[in-house]
Amino acid sequence: MKRLQATVLIATSAVVFAGCGAAQKAAQPADASKAASASAAPAAAAPAATSAPQKAKKIIVGTSGTFKDVTFLDEKGNLTGYDVELTKEIDKRLPDYEFEFKTMEFANILLSLEAGKVDLAVNQYEVNSERQAKFLFNDEAYNIWPSKVVVNKDNSTVNSIDDLKGKKVITSPGSNGAVWLQDYNKKNGNPFELVFSGSGGTNDVINQLKTGRVDATISTPFQVTGRNKDADAQQKVVGPVLYTSKIYYVLRKDETDLKSKIDEAIRQIKKDGTLAKLSKQWLGEDFTVTE
Repeated sequence: MKRLQATVLIATSAVVFAGCGAAQKAAQPADASKAASASAAPAAAAPAATSAPQKAKKIIVGTSGTFKDVTFLDEKGNLTGYDVELTKEIDKRLPDYEFEFKTMEFANILLSLEAGKVDLAVNQYEVNSERQAKFLFNDEAYNIWPSKVVVNKDNSTVNSIDDLKGKKVITSPGSNGAVWLQDYNKKNGNPFELVFSGSGGTNDVINQLKTGRVDATISTPFQVTGRNKDADAQQKVVGPVLYTSKIYYVLRKDETDLKSKIDEAIRQIKKDGTLAKLSKQWLGEDFTVTE
């Protein structure tokens, strides 16, 4: 209908111009012919609009930078380690995002995430009910740590958790290991005495176990290897795996899109073998699968 109206308007205009300018038309036939040809020629196509490339969304990644081989500063002052290099690999595979690291005290990372000062937290985080109530965890674990009984290297009497009856077991208050040990004690009639480490944290655990004030703790083979190497902890792992801890990225509740993209990237990194390679490079063996 719109095309028909346009055609009628053009025809009417032609009659008007024919009546008013007959003399000009007769005097300048060549110009009129050119004008007619120009009118008949199709209009030149407008150049296609090109949209500007979309700017990548900046994501501030909070981490401690103090966890040896996981997130730490090397001798040149560069932030590196397993968690850091994995996060960089994820960044490479997400063109819509640009990751930027920000180091801080471990205790402040999740506080900063909650306050919106960082957008993503990476520092070997496990899921617990308190964290889950406040934050969003991605679905694909990037570490699976086996926890075992740990004793002094010269201890030959404790070979599994069954041998801890009547003995002292130390752990860090509030840790997932503490929760597991408390649940085990409760279900099994409190076979051992549970002792909590002091303000020295890991160093207190090392000292108490080395001096014989306690008999055991629970930890992962990776952590024991690191303690023996860096602090002469004189520890060894014994017995079967007690439980496994899965490690995830932590986000704010509203970051569902970023969570999905991180999961997709981790699945790719697992599938092509990059995750296992990074684990062996930084952690000594493949801690990305269960035993």
